[in-house]
Amino acid sequence: MGGSGSGRRWHYGSKDTTESYRSIDVRWLKREGMLSPGANRRITWSRNGEGVASVNIRAELGRVILTYRHRSGGNEWKDESYPVHLTTTPCHMGGERHWFLCPARGCGQRVAVIYGGGIFACRKCYQLAYPSQREDTGDRAARRAHRIRDRMGWPGGVLEGSGWGKPKGMHWRTYERLCDEHDTFEHAVNLSFIARFGPMLKKGGFDGCEDGKK
Repeated sequence: MGGSGSGRRWHYGSKDTTESYRSIDVRWLKREGMLSPGANRRITWSRNGEGVASVNIRAELGRVILTYRHRSGGNEWKDESYPVHLTTTPCHMGGERHWFLCPARGCGQRVAVIYGGGIFACRKCYQLAYPSQREDTGDRAARRAHRIRDRMGWPGGVLEGSGWGKPKGMHWRTYERLCDEHDTFEHAVNLSFIARFGPMLKKGGFDGCEDGKK
């Protein structure tokens, strides 16, 4: 990699979302004191309690140095170490805000978050979408219904229905409003399911008629 992308262009045509990639947020680094020259720390990503990847971050004046190993598929491990330059902009209420300058070759865009594949680069270089951008109407309705279920403390998924009880301390008016919103989202999920899978169900003989009669 050796700096800004090792001569490769970093546009993949990927259909992944930002959640599919490991990320480093410059705002988090700032809060943790990891942008101060001399700071040196390893951060680790975990899955099910086990470390699956890590990167060492060493801060220098105006940049951070990322050092890590990676491999693609069954290829050999590669050692990587390269700088990601920093810049700042003034805040309206005083102070300044830090940004990464995307290290991918030919980019240099000012961003708050970089995403890791072989090289850490910005969302546009990897052509990543935010999760909400990949949602259809049914997905969006299901996500909003799940948010209400979490707030209510209800079990199961959206198709489990509402009416599992009012959380302690919640006003009845709020509870009834959230129930109505949940039911609206549930209806949207059902319509989306029918639109998406209805033709396949009919083709397989599941057309809603009894005893196979039309």
